[in-house]
Formats: sequence, C-alpha cells, structure tokens
Amino acid sequence: MTTPADPQANATQMPVLYLSHGAPPLADDHTWTAQLASWSADLPRPESILMISAHWEQAPLTLSATTRAPLIYDFWGFPQRYYEVTYDAPPAPGLAADLTRLLQAPGTPVHHDRGRGLDHGAYVPLVEMFPQADVPVLQMSMPTLDPQKLFEIGRRIAPLREQGTLIVGSGFTTHNLRWFNPGADPDAPAPAASSEFDAWATETMASADIDSLLDFLAKAPAARQAHPRTEHFAPLFVALGAAYDSGDLTSRSVIDGFWYGLSKRSWQLG
Repeated sequence: MTTPADPQANATQMPVLYLSHGAPPLADDHTWTAQLASWSADLPRPESILMISAHWEQAPLTLSATTRAPLIYDFWGFPQRYYEVTYDAPPAPGLAADLTRLLQAPGTPVHHDRGRGLDHGAYVPLVEMFPQADVPVLQMSMPTLDPQKLFEIGRRIAPLREQGTLIVGSGFTTHNLRWFNPGADPDAPAPAASSEFDAWATETMASADIDSLLDFLAKAPAARQAHPRTEHFAPLFVALGAAYDSGDLTSRSVIDGFWYGLSKRSWQLG
C-alpha cells in the first residue's frame, strides 16, 4: 500500500461516510432515524451527495439520472406505505460530468442511465439525514465487488471532496438475511458471528489497517457468515479509497448496535 497524501491538506474537504442503510422498515426504528439526523446535523453542508449503494451492481460503471427520475422501490412484500415514500432531490449533472472526467479512461467507460432513480440503499438514509431533499444527489454503480478495484475507484474520485461532495457508501456492516426475522425482537442479542465480525471491523477500522480490510474474507472472523455475499460490505472500500487518497484515515464509529441480528455499525472518515 502506498503512502497516502499529506493529511494537512484536509482542512476544507468533506468527510466520507459508510453507513448501514437497512431495509425500509428500519426507518421505523426511532433510535436509528434520530442517530442519522444527529449525524447529518454535525456535518458540513454538502454541495452535492454521491451515493454508492449495495443495491446497484452494474458494469461498466454507470451513473444515475441527471434529470429527475422516480425512486426505485427495489424490495417486495412490505406494506404499501413503504412504496409511497418520496425523495425529490435535485439532480446533479455537474457532479456526473466531474465523475466522468475522473473515471473515464481508455478501456474504462463510464455509462449514464438517464432513467435510473435512487434505490432504497440511497434514499432510505437520505430521507432521514437530509429530509428537505434540497442537496443534489447522484448515484454510482459498483462495477465489481473486488475490494481492491473498488478501493482504487474511491482513490480516483477523492478530489470530489474538495469541491464539497459528500461521498457515501451505503451497505450493512453484517448482512446475513438468514438472521433477519421480522417476527422476532429487533433488539434481541445478535448471533455470535455477527458480533464477532462487528468487533473485528470496529477494531480494524480504528487502527486503519487497510490491507486487512481489503482482505476481510481471509482476515475477519466469521466473514462468510456475516457476508454470504459481499455486496453490502463493498461500498466501504470506495469510501476507504476516497479517504485514503485524501490523506486522512481517521475514522469515527458514529452508529453501532444491531437490528434483527445485523450490525448497524457506521463510520465517518476524515
């Protein structure tokens, strides 16, 4: 791993976030919604927001609509009220242009899906954090789940922080839906595998051990139980890359605890 940039250059940069976004019913958890609202109140006001959600994997790398587009209710089996949530944030064509400039290269195209709105990994937390929906938002797909490649994408988009863009990786620190039982107590003790992985992630983020995080399937306890498929941990690597290349790997665990056995752990970097 190369040495990151000089952290003294960070004074005017936006932080980078990784948050556990949850299924739509997590918006009914008053503790979680209050934590998100408090978190956003402590942030500098962003000029724009870039969301990287676990729920959009698409290659080549693709950017969402730069005109107003309907939300994507990418879930099923929930009460009707969850399909009536709206979030009419302004589009972010300037951010899309900047991302294209930073990421596009020979053999590495950047596509634009002009009809794609925000999925629930993007809008569910934004409704709580920026309820006025007055900050331009763009979503970016994950073209791969390879941690190193996502980390490199994060490094390439790090300059966005200097122009006031809040980069948000939205996933879930543990995500095994076999543990999810809506009929149970959401605050019941988490499975041992979820607790073990959460503790490892907390310690490893605190020590800024990027190599171990990138190799988490081999290094973390119960990694394949906590993440049978790794898409919900993958947005963290984009966030880490953006923080690393800006020179500041200081992280703060802002939200912790479990919801139906899944770790809600969320971090602010930089």
